[in-house]
Amino acid sequence: MAGLFSADAWSKIWTYRGTFLLGLENTALTAVFALALALVLGILFGLFATSGNRALAFIARVYVEVIQNTPVLLQMCFLYYALAFSGNSIGIINTGILTLGIYHGAYMAEVVRSGIEAIPRGQFEAAMAQGFGYLQRMYYIILPQSIKIILPPMVNQVVNLIKNTSCLYIVGGADLISVTYSFVTGENTGGAYAPAYLVSGLLFFIVCCPLSSLASMWEISLKKRDVRTGRPAKSLEGVR
Repeated sequence: MAGLFSADAWSKIWTYRGTFLLGLENTALTAVFALALALVLGILFGLFATSGNRALAFIARVYVEVIQNTPVLLQMCFLYYALAFSGNSIGIINTGILTLGIYHGAYMAEVVRSGIEAIPRGQFEAAMAQGFGYLQRMYYIILPQSIKIILPPMVNQVVNLIKNTSCLYIVGGADLISVTYSFVTGENTGGAYAPAYLVSGLLFFIVCCPLSSLASMWEISLKKRDVRTGRPAKSLEGVR
């Protein structure tokens, strides 16, 4: 505990504060692009799963099961080293973007699928009776209604994605956890373990806590609104 209250250690943290801000910037950069990929994959495979086409539903199921039932750390190592040893390395940050995008895309797909399936069947039947095709039904009728159900668990996935950027450490990344480790083991900065990891954790907390709170408040608001309108509140807690 002595290190935590060491004035010299905290002085090092302040002097090299740019190191932590750079790590936070790389973490944010990775998270933003990975989130964009995850949303694209989530919507695509979520639509596959609810398309009524057995082949597309099977593809979506295989993707979700394989990705969700293997560790993200293993997926990141596999992608990074497989590409590196084949002579096609895409860099650590890009590896993180691809891995986290694909990994969280599987969870997003389940969120989208569950959100679509939560809409009453009468909405689908009414749209079909009006002559809408599948994509038209989704775009004009089903997805607009499912957004309020989908968004809270999606925000939770965003929080998980941000925290999972720490997995870049295993392949020598430049994310917040990686630069923190480099800081505490550096020749000129080594030894300030407690303050450095405390600052790193605080930065993650500052980013993730408001998002988590937003998701919780959003879901509570949804349930209250459904109670006021006399409709049963729906939740996707099982796919967070």
